Amino acid sequence: MINNDVLRSIRYMLDLSDGKVVDIARLVDPDFPLDKATVQAFLRREDDPEYVACSDAVLAHVLDGLVIHRRGRNGDQPPRPVEKRITNNIVLKKLRVAFELKDVDLHEVFAAAGFPLSKPEMSALFRQPGHHNYRPCGDQLLRNFLKGLTLRVRGG
Repeated sequence: MINNDVLRSIRYMLDLSDGKVVDIARLVDPDFPLDKATVQAFLRREDDPEYVACSDAVLAHVLDGLVIHRRGRNGDQPPRPVEKRITNNIVLKKLRVAFELKDVDLHEVFAAAGFPLSKPEMSALFRQPGHHNYRPCGDQLLRNFLKGLTLRVRGG
């Protein structure tokens, strides 16, 4: 899925302002070069001349910042390195951690979006890429997860 679409979905889901998105990304690294104008460019339509593609680094900082924003900083452990390459599976994992979703919650989220998954299908999404039961998360699957999570968070 396009990083801009993921960012747009998260922003809508949590009703975040552009400034709040910047603040969340900077929870991971206070010196991260992101400002409100750049966030606005990420949220524009693709045919808009001022549209800018959201990089993996920006999305990784926003997702990691969202975990810190929602759950707090874990002072016992050193901060995890920011992901270099963002896949749909990583987006799914980060959002699962940020919203503290258990397996039951994940099943409810997918069912709310009209896209029920079995337990084996679900666990395959969270395996390591080298594992023989690993399953890459497709765009449609992630789109439905974001839709279901939005319904859960916004109550609609």
